[in-house]
Amino acid sequence: MSKFNEIFYDIESAILNQEYLPGDLLPSENALAKYYNVSRETIRKALTLLLENGFIQKKQGKGSIVLDTKRYNFPIAGLTSYKELQQSQHMSSETEVLTNERCTIPEKIASILTIPPDTPVHYIMRLRKVDGEGVILDKDYLLTSVIPEMPTAEAENSLYDYIENTMKLKIGYARKEFTVESATKEDREFLALHGDTHVVVTRSDVHLEDTTLFQYTESRHRLDKFKFVDFARRRGPVQY
Repeated sequence: MSKFNEIFYDIESAILNQEYLPGDLLPSENALAKYYNVSRETIRKALTLLLENGFIQKKQGKGSIVLDTKRYNFPIAGLTSYKELQQSQHMSSETEVLTNERCTIPEKIASILTIPPDTPVHYIMRLRKVDGEGVILDKDYLLTSVIPEMPTAEAENSLYDYIENTMKLKIGYARKEFTVESATKEDREFLALHGDTHVVVTRSDVHLEDTTLFQYTESRHRLDKFKFVDFARRRGPVQY
């Protein structure tokens, strides 16, 4: 790993662990270069990564200001497993597998995916708890033609960890849909809604790198606990 990447991860960790608070100024480039025993150019590259990933904002005459990152953020872009999110954002969280069974995919979902309605799948329903309260209800349909087995222990740990590291498959991309919907009886049973009448629902069909469809997932989120974010930075007009 390059030195500027190491410095980026070190400062990122310090921000996530609240060694730097929102609004704090990072040390100057000279101070950071001296601390890490590297050139200012290396520090600038690390700061650029922090800038592009939404951890800091540069302000003329002041330096690098730390932005507020203390939220449980679900990125809109990219494919991130819940376990990866939990680790990166230091969430006090647990997963309970409510259902893990073989069945045929529901006809409505088969229609969305344009696959036969009798397609066999693993149906896995998991409850994500934060601070002891149910905040996410995940429903996953894994095509058995691609994922022949899905042990409950692996589902509790991480589907993607099992698929990528045990099965050695490469996950490629997903199409995502975000909606706000009325809470169902099932939502009210498992999620600590505290009087909320709606939930945020994300639906995704996920493909391997070779374009093979292997998963359809529906996640039902408590409104007040999570934000869905993407960090965008203006690049300026394209010059022709």
